Amino acid sequence: MTPAGLDTTQLFALAAALGWASGLRLYLVVFLTGAAGALGWVALPEGLRVLQQPLLLGASGLMLVAEFFADKIPGIDSLWDLVQTLVRIPAGALLAAGVFGGDQASWALIAALLGGTLAATSHLAKASTRAAVNTSPEPFSNWSLSLAGDAAVPTMLWLAWQHPLWFFAALALALLLALVLIVKLLRFLRRLLGRWRADGVAAGRGTGP
Repeated sequence: MTPAGLDTTQLFALAAALGWASGLRLYLVVFLTGAAGALGWVALPEGLRVLQQPLLLGASGLMLVAEFFADKIPGIDSLWDLVQTLVRIPAGALLAAGVFGGDQASWALIAALLGGTLAATSHLAKASTRAAVNTSPEPFSNWSLSLAGDAAVPTMLWLAWQHPLWFFAALALALLLALVLIVKLLRFLRRLLGRWRADGVAAGRGTGP
């Protein structure tokens, strides 16, 4: 058996879940994982036990509240995602590596690469989707997507702990959906940018001599 009494499949499921979920809600991931360990619901691997410390739990809880509300406000959510690009991806890699700890450097490096890649994929899918949705004046689609992200994180973390094979199936579907969304939304944003440029050219010609 490997750290925290988990087998290799469970550890990789946990590493993948931490990486993927960090791209959506980093502070929710940190808080839930730390709280689950502090309350004795799960035995965290040694590399993640720092998340149980009261100071870190308090800090992640405060940031979780800030992120929850920032993610519900159109425009602010995209600005938040832009700033979080510098945080979520490396944090996802570090959390994934922490599953294996320093005693298994090779596995930890593989987990870090996996976690960072998954965090980047989910973050890009989230950020591009929210940017596209923010072009609509109504707030309900924005709130629905945000609440869906709030629910997806604990669901995927629970699956990783309790049913790793089901987690991998859900992750495969999530990644497929993310790739489809990224391609479609990048095309949408490209068309939108082209339309803005065309409107700008037309306006410039209209004000010419």
